[in-house]
Amino acid sequence: MIRRTHFAKSIVVSIAVLMSPPVMAETPVGQGTFKCKDGKSIEATFYADKVDLKLSDGRSMTVPQAMSASGARYANAAESFVFWNKGNTAFVTEGAGGNETYSGCVDGK
Repeated sequence: MIRRTHFAKSIVVSIAVLMSPPVMAETPVGQGTFKCKDGKSIEATFYADKVDLKLSDGRSMTVPQAMSASGARYANAAESFVFWNKGNTAFVTEGAGGNETYSGCVDGK
């Protein structure tokens, strides 16, 4: 009886996996490499509701899109990291005081 139950559970799990819709990777809507002051840089891959960032200091992160009056703004939940982008320019603010840690950034395209 134990073997039949285990076998039946395996069939149910297998059918569920086969019937699940395929997971599709999100398609980027844009990319940019921003050269900033002080030799810093930001690589950005934009999606419909977030941005993947690679900063020249070695950090990589995904930041969700946030409300903005002008341009595109991406911020973590605590608002302690904010990436701003408008046209071919960008900058990053960090910390409670909103210190600009990546400034004067321009996409060289």
